[in-house]
Formats: sequence, structure tokens, C-alpha cells
Amino acid sequence: MTPSWRKPAGMLAILLLILVWCVAIASLSGTIGRWHGAAQLLFYLVTGIVWIAPLKPLLRWMETGRWR
Repeated sequence: MTPSWRKPAGMLAILLLILVWCVAIASLSGTIGRWHGAAQLLFYLVTGIVWIAPLKPLLRWMETGRWR
């Protein structure tokens, strides 16, 4: 059984997704830093969870080669 090219490509896509997401959220830190502490907590809690949403189809594609 030969290894699939989808797994390394998927791993790179996951790392790229994390990098882009971190840069996007960190670029907002100046604005977010002026918010109330509870609002900051809620923002970082939500954005810390939301980035996981695209991983399910990506992981499925890595395993099966299909998006659905």
C-alpha cells in the first residue's frame, strides 16, 4: 500500500490555516485590547473554537479523498 499525497498536503494546509488564523486574530489585538475584559474573553473563546470548523472536511478529504 503506497502512502497518499493527501496526508502531507492536508498537514501543510492545517498548518497554513493555523498560521493565517493566528496572524488575523493577532492583528486585531490592538482593537480587542480596548474592549472590556469579559468581551475580550468571549471574543478569544469564540475565535479559539471557530478555527476548528474547517478541519472536519479537510480531515475527511485527507482520509477518503472526498469532501462530503
